[in-house]
Amino acid sequence: MAEKTPHQNITFPLPGAEVTDTGHGYLAIPPSGSGPGVIVIQEWWGLTDHIKDVADRLAVEGFVALAPDLYGGWITHDGDEAGEMMSTLPAEEGARQLAGATDFLLAHDNVTSASVGTIGFCMGGGFVLALAAQQGEKVSAAVPFYGVGQAVPNSYTGVQAAVQGHYASQDAMYPEAEARRQEEQIREESGADVEFFYYDAGHAFHNDENLIGTYDAEKARLAWDRSVDFLRKNVV
Repeated sequence: MAEKTPHQNITFPLPGAEVTDTGHGYLAIPPSGSGPGVIVIQEWWGLTDHIKDVADRLAVEGFVALAPDLYGGWITHDGDEAGEMMSTLPAEEGARQLAGATDFLLAHDNVTSASVGTIGFCMGGGFVLALAAQQGEKVSAAVPFYGVGQAVPNSYTGVQAAVQGHYASQDAMYPEAEARRQEEQIREESGADVEFFYYDAGHAFHNDENLIGTYDAEKARLAWDRSVDFLRKNVV
């Protein structure tokens, strides 16, 4: 019988008071009770069951995984509505919530690491890079999956994390040529260890809810295994 992964909905304090003082999220604890901290950042659909499942899967791998709810409880499975929801989340407010999540994890009794890792998808992939650029040494590993959206940084000079990107060669939302330019920009501006992988797949190939018909089980598994190994190596 598989070990159960404890999880709970939690709140955490946020820096400043521009929009709200309290962040919300989903926290998954490994069966062992403790482990390195990882922040899981949602797609434009919201904090869906898929993103919670990603957190649970990371907990099974030994991480304390926190998925912040950047939309405050709103989720959708409609592409037009998701685009609208993403457009109404200012990059600065998303970053503020993620900064609060970072501090919450680093202070959590169950977290054994001195830094956190972060993994995110679609909109969340953009926020992964923004978080790494803004939080410096607090983030030791950044894993963006086909990152797009308002949070994709213009500058990566603040990145101290090792970066492992997962991008799709058939991604109309973020073409491979742009991803390759981004990979080189991160490497040149930050001096961090950077490695991008490119998959013969479409945008959101990792999302097994398959909302846009591009899920690829084989490539999703390969990208997942690479990500877990990378987080395990770098989040200490």
